[in-house]
Amino acid sequence: MEMTEQNPLKILITGASGFVGRYVVGEALKRGHSVKAVARSPENAKSLDWFEHANVELCVLDLLQQPQLTEALGDVDLVIHLAAAKEGDFYEQFSGTVLATEKLLAAMAEANVKRLIAISTFSIYEFKNRPTNALLDEDSPLVEDPLKRDGYTQTKLLQEQLYRKYADEQGGEVTILRPGMIYGREYLWHALLGAEIGNTLLRIGSNSTLPLSYVENCADAILDAAESASAIGQTLNIVDDNLPTQRDYVEELKRHTEPPKLKYMPWFVADGLARLAWWFNKTFLGGKALMPGILVPVELHARFKPLRYSNSRAKQMLGWTPKYSFRESLQRSCSREAESCPEAKS
Repeated sequence: MEMTEQNPLKILITGASGFVGRYVVGEALKRGHSVKAVARSPENAKSLDWFEHANVELCVLDLLQQPQLTEALGDVDLVIHLAAAKEGDFYEQFSGTVLATEKLLAAMAEANVKRLIAISTFSIYEFKNRPTNALLDEDSPLVEDPLKRDGYTQTKLLQEQLYRKYADEQGGEVTILRPGMIYGREYLWHALLGAEIGNTLLRIGSNSTLPLSYVENCADAILDAAESASAIGQTLNIVDDNLPTQRDYVEELKRHTEPPKLKYMPWFVADGLARLAWWFNKTFLGGKALMPGILVPVELHARFKPLRYSNSRAKQMLGWTPKYSFRESLQRSCSREAESCPEAKS
């Protein structure tokens, strides 16, 4: 179903109380939609602007419980699936991401809900074997050897396979969105800037372009996809316009916030150290040593390798343009006046 002014949508949103979810719910309400906001606990949602909004129904349920999901989906037009497990060991992430998605898709099939906006990640792209400063877009290859990457990447790859299976076997009308690093008020000093070592942030590189998506711009793109029939069957990268370098981002952020203790390491030095450490581990330790991520080449490249990025396909397919520039985004993130849903209490 495509939304019109006379025909707003009823949207079930998983991960509704999370960092991105609270903005997606807010944007859906601004556009006149009704929302079933899925959260595991009402305590996670009570402090949010939209908690008592007339067009929000809070659904407290576990995504692993398919009967509850099927019931919640009974009067829904489409699903925006944001929930995923980013922490814990592989089995916890597999349960929270892969198994939860399997249950959700099975419930959607049972409830005959076809339309799905599925949120993926840049993490599933292959970085190690891409040339420096190459363009990374939707046609770029995905991870070649998932077992060399972290649990988050592995489970998100499996999750995308489930989405495509739902489209192929159940007639699902699926749009897969792959945002870059989503940042905002709750997440400013992020993992693409450096590695935390004690109370110090070791900045790695300064000239790499950051594949950023400001959280309000990202929420806007997600709702554009939900309202667009032309987005069905598409896989789209979501990044902002005029992306800053690491140096630009840090210098601008330092104008608004008190920075952590910072140390700097050039990209080529970090890359050389990681390659040397990896060679030593394989040659003398049989590859058995557990290395920190910045000393594992595939993980280092996934976070810090200098590349170029494009949002042209998302703009073309969705008619989307990021509303806020980089500097405006930081100003909103650091301002007490900025709200996820200014109209939520109306």
